[in-house]
This record gives sequence, C-alpha cells and structure tokens, in this order.
Amino acid sequence: MGTAPGPEGVGPLQKDSKVAVVKVQAVGAAPRQVTMKGLYFQQSSTSEEITFVFQERLLTEMKMEKDFFPVGREVAGIVLDVGSKVSFFQPGDEVAGILPLDSEDPGLCEAVRVHEHYLVHKPEKVAWTEAAGTIRDGVRAYTALHYLSHLSPGKSVLIMDGASALGTIAIQLAHHRGAKVISTACSLEDKQCLERCRPSIARVIDVSNGKAQVAESCLEETGGLGVDIVLDAGVRLYSKDDEPAVKLQLLPHKHDIITLLGVGGHWVTTEENLQLDPPDSHCLYLKGATVAFLNDEVWNLSNVQQGKYLCILKDVMEKLSTGVFRPQLDEPIPLYEAKVTMEVVQKNQGRKKQVVQF
Repeated sequence: MGTAPGPEGVGPLQKDSKVAVVKVQAVGAAPRQVTMKGLYFQQSSTSEEITFVFQERLLTEMKMEKDFFPVGREVAGIVLDVGSKVSFFQPGDEVAGILPLDSEDPGLCEAVRVHEHYLVHKPEKVAWTEAAGTIRDGVRAYTALHYLSHLSPGKSVLIMDGASALGTIAIQLAHHRGAKVISTACSLEDKQCLERCRPSIARVIDVSNGKAQVAESCLEETGGLGVDIVLDAGVRLYSKDDEPAVKLQLLPHKHDIITLLGVGGHWVTTEENLQLDPPDSHCLYLKGATVAFLNDEVWNLSNVQQGKYLCILKDVMEKLSTGVFRPQLDEPIPLYEAKVTMEVVQKNQGRKKQVVQF
C-alpha cells in the first residue's frame, strides 16, 4: 500500500532539525495549526478482528496513543517546508520514500513529517502512483538480488511467484543485469502474464494444479547444474498432514529448493520461520551454498548502511524513469476508500499493489 499526491499543492509548515514536511494530497492550502486526517490500525484487546480507523489530529502536536498504529509507509509527495538542518531538499521538491518503523505519522495521511534520510528525489518522468507503488518492492528486489546473492550477467535465477508485485520487479531487475530467469506461476492468468514478458523468461513453471515438479524443471533447464540464485515466495516446511491445503498446492518444499540449488548458489528466502534440519544443512554445506533472509527493514537498523540504502532508493527511481521497472499497479483509490482497501490487503486478497491518491 502506497500513498501519492496530485501534481500540486501547499500545506502546513513545520521546522524541526532535519525533518521535512511532505504533502500527500492533491490541491489545497492549510494553516499552521491544521487538523490532518490519516488512517490508523486500532489495537483491540477484546477482539481479534482487524480494525482500521480514520483519526484527525494536529500535525504539529501529533502524539501516538498506545492503541493506535499508523498505516501506510511508502509515500510520494511534495516538500512543503524543511527544518533548519535539512540539506538535501527544499520546499517544492518532489520526493519519494519509505517511512521508518517508528514513524508516528501514517503514510495514508494528507501531510507527514519525514527525516531527510528516508527520502530521495522523484524524477519528473515518474508518476506519483508508480513512485509510491514500486519503491518498497524495488528495495526488496535490490536487497535480494544485488546485496544478498550478488547477481551478475549469465547467472540463472529462479523467482517464485513471478507475477506478484515483488516478482515482477525482481524479474525486470534480473533481466536488466543479464541473468537467465526461471519463474513459477500460481494461475493460468499469471502464466500468460509471465509468458508476455520481454525479454522472455527462460521457463515458466505452472504450479497452479499442484502437479508441476519445480526442482525437476529447474534442473532440466540448467542441464542438471541447478540454479545460481533462488528468490522464494515462501516454502513448505513440513509433511502434507501439517501444512494448509493452499500452501501445499502453490509452494515448493524446502527440500525442492535445496535440490535445485546449484554449487555455490544463493537461496534468498522470505520464510521468516525457516527450519533446516541437519541433513538439509549438510546438503547445503556440500554444495557450498548459502541461505539469506530477505528483510528489507534492516537498512534502517544501522547508520552505517544509510548511504547504501539511499543509493537503492535513488536507483529504483532512476529505473522507473528509464522504463527498466514497469510495475503492475491497480488504479489509485481516494482516501475515503482506504479503510476498506486495507482490510482487503490485510487478508492477502489482492495481487497488485494498491496506491491511495490524495
């Protein structure tokens, strides 16, 4: 879920150290003490149901309550005003970025306060919706393929669920780097979408009927050598009796991933609870292979990584500008529909990225 403004507008002013105020609404002026409307997740101790609510608060006096958490972190907007120590931006600049985990302002808000180290300039050619809707998956793809697996020309890459939002950007980045791409499709529609990719994908493995053998297909495609890099979309960890039916059908078992991985290969996993038994580790040891966990939040956990993180954000915007990245996005929605849309997103019922436009 991302947020994007219209093409112009001004809003509330604030000066605070290296903080910039970014407007994410289309048009309209506002005084200094303005009430801003944003979307929050409400923590409820009496019910397990997911609840999203709109809250109106003074931007300059925003303080988080314990039972409300801001919603939406990928933003694109226009800088309204900057703190006295801000050096990268000035009012009127078009920017994009990802709000940190401890941000008190929701991205789904008319204006937000952002430290300048979380923003980059948005190229004029890049649409607002594309900037907000692609920046997160761009960071994930770069983290997985460039920093965790050292992608280079000629490498073979298996990208699971290639028609997903992350899969689409990862395939485009891999092609741009000169890699040979193999991907899996979770439905006939996804398969047709992947087969239309240009440059073309070396092989699309249809796993929608649960009969496709991912490991066998990858070994066949690579002449028995195995793939150099695997970016999964989750894996099965246990026997058939212990896994949900949907997961059984669409995801490969961890043994399949280990089998299809080549010597010196890199397995980048999104499975945060991955469990490897001693035989699994021994097989990886024999192949000299590595397992890395894709967690794109780590860039903001250390100031040492800040320069690399900003380089990734800038490169994502550049590749959007040059057409290397061509995201698959739904039509942007207005703020008043964000509550219902977030409920759908939370239940993992949407395939494409959804952007809220003010």
